[in-house]
Amino acid sequence: MALQGNLRDFSATEILQLLGTQKKTGCLSLEQEGRRVVIFVQDGRVVSTRTPGLAQDDPLLAFLSGAHRLSDEQQRGILTIQRESGRDLEDLLLNGRYLEADELAGYVERQILDDLMRLSRWEEGSYRFDPHLRWPHKPLARLSIEAVLVEIARRADEQKRYSGVFPDPHALLGVRDLPNPDVDLAEEERELFGIVDGQHTVSEVLAAAPLSEYETYEALQRMVEAGWIEIAGRRDPALEPSVRAAQQTAGPARRTWGRDLALAAAMIAAVVVLRAVAHLVTPDSGRPDRADVYAAAQVRDVRMALDLYRREHGVYPAHLEDLLEARWVAPGQLRIPGHVLRYRSERDGLDYRLDLTPDR
Repeated sequence: MALQGNLRDFSATEILQLLGTQKKTGCLSLEQEGRRVVIFVQDGRVVSTRTPGLAQDDPLLAFLSGAHRLSDEQQRGILTIQRESGRDLEDLLLNGRYLEADELAGYVERQILDDLMRLSRWEEGSYRFDPHLRWPHKPLARLSIEAVLVEIARRADEQKRYSGVFPDPHALLGVRDLPNPDVDLAEEERELFGIVDGQHTVSEVLAAAPLSEYETYEALQRMVEAGWIEIAGRRDPALEPSVRAAQQTAGPARRTWGRDLALAAAMIAAVVVLRAVAHLVTPDSGRPDRADVYAAAQVRDVRMALDLYRREHGVYPAHLEDLLEARWVAPGQLRIPGHVLRYRSERDGLDYRLDLTPDR
C-alpha cells in the first residue's frame, strides 16, 4: 500500500528518515506548486533523484551543464541520441564516453545532495511513496539517508554564515593575496581563482563557477577566511543591463566569458610563478623540495589552461602548442627548468595525460 500525505504534517526529512530506518525500496514523489521531485531508494539508501530516461528538466543534465562539464554541442548530441534510442541519460554518458564511471558517480552524488538540500526547505506540498516503482538501472550512487540528512543539516547551518559574508549579490570579488606555491589548493578553489578578478560580482561568479551554488559559496568562504580574496567594491545593479549589452556587442557571451577566464588565469599563473621563483632564490633550509614546489605550481597552471581550453572547444587540445596558439598560456609556462613536460590527448580529446619527469 502506498504511503501518502501532506508536507504540513510530515516534512520531507522526516519521511526520508522513516524510509531509511525501515530500509524501504521504492520511489518517493513530492509535489509543490507544479514542481515535482522524485527520490528513488533501495534498501533505505538514496540511489537517484531523477526519472529514468531523459526528461526535459532532468536534474543531472542540468547539474552537468551548470558545472560546465558538458558543452552545448555535447548536450544537443545526447538529446538527439536519446530521442532516437530512448536510453537513459546515465547510460548515454557512460557508453558515449562523455564521462568515466567514477567521475559520473561523483556528479550523481553531488546532484542528489543538491536536490535534497533544496527539497528540505519545502514546507508545503504533497508526498507519495510507491514501493512498486523502483530504479530500473544499476545505481551509480547509494547514499545513506542518515548521512545525507546530517550533511543537509550542516549545509543549512553553513548557508547562514555565507549569507553574512556575502549579503550583497552585486558586491565585486577581488584577489587580496595569492596562496604560496606549496599550498595544496582544493579543486574548487583553483576553479574560482580563474574567475575572481575584481570585475565580477558575487552573482556573476556563482553563474560562471563550474560548481553548485552551495559548493561555490563554500569555496569562496574558505578563500575569504584564508585571506586570499575580499570584497573589492560594488557594482550598481542599474548598470548591469548596459554591461550585458556591451558583452553581446562584443560577441557571444560564452566566448567572451571564456576569454575573461583565460586572462584572469594567466595573470594568476604569472604571479604564482614569480612567487615560486622568489621562494627558490631565498635561502630557506627548512623548505624541502623547493624546485618540486615550483614545478608543481606550473603544472597546476597548465592543467587549469587545459580545462579552460576544453570549456571553450568541447575537447582537450591535440598538442600543448595549441594552448600557445589560442593564447591560453605564455611560452614560458610550458618550459619547466630541470623537467620534461609530456602531454598526450586521449579518448578523442575527452581526456588527457600530463606527465612531469626530471630532465636527466
